[in-house]
Amino acid sequence: MEEKTDAIRLVEAGLEYEQEVSAFRKEVLECDADNDDRFAGCMLLGDEGLSAGDWIRLCMLRKNPETCKKAGVDVPSTTYFAIRESDGRLVGIIDLRHHIDHPILGTWGGHCGYTVRPSERGRGYAKEMLRLNIEKAREMGIPKLLVTCDATNERSEKTILSNGGVFEKTVDVDGCILKRYWIDVDGSTLKRC
Repeated sequence: MEEKTDAIRLVEAGLEYEQEVSAFRKEVLECDADNDDRFAGCMLLGDEGLSAGDWIRLCMLRKNPETCKKAGVDVPSTTYFAIRESDGRLVGIIDLRHHIDHPILGTWGGHCGYTVRPSERGRGYAKEMLRLNIEKAREMGIPKLLVTCDATNERSEKTILSNGGVFEKTVDVDGCILKRYWIDVDGSTLKRC
């Protein structure tokens, strides 16, 4: 049974959260060692050669179309930290790609990816993070979001559906079957969890 979600807010990646990001990374590496997709929405956070501060700086470069290539990406994105309001703890990370005019993103990568801290799972944070990310997309003028999940990931599918996701089709990516969902940003009913 899912616990009640404490209020969270999304804040753009910033160096003031360096210690929280370091602890988040350590926990995910320890708890999700067998999961190849353990850092969804956290591109390169699993690279232990990067300090948490260096990773945050890369997130800051990825936000701007003029600097995103320096961070190794073709499409700009904004990385948000889901911060619990009661204690300032980083409970999750979610990104928002500014567009998906890219072969991988337009096929299976989608507009966003997210990871919830292992010790904070089962409390509805993913659902609330996606809801808040949809609001960010609306502010950016993105009309609809492509959100994908592994066909066997029932929790992620439930998160997408609870935020207005409409199933389109499945795609096979090197033997991995992914489900594609579209969320109408302007027409979504985005109620707080």
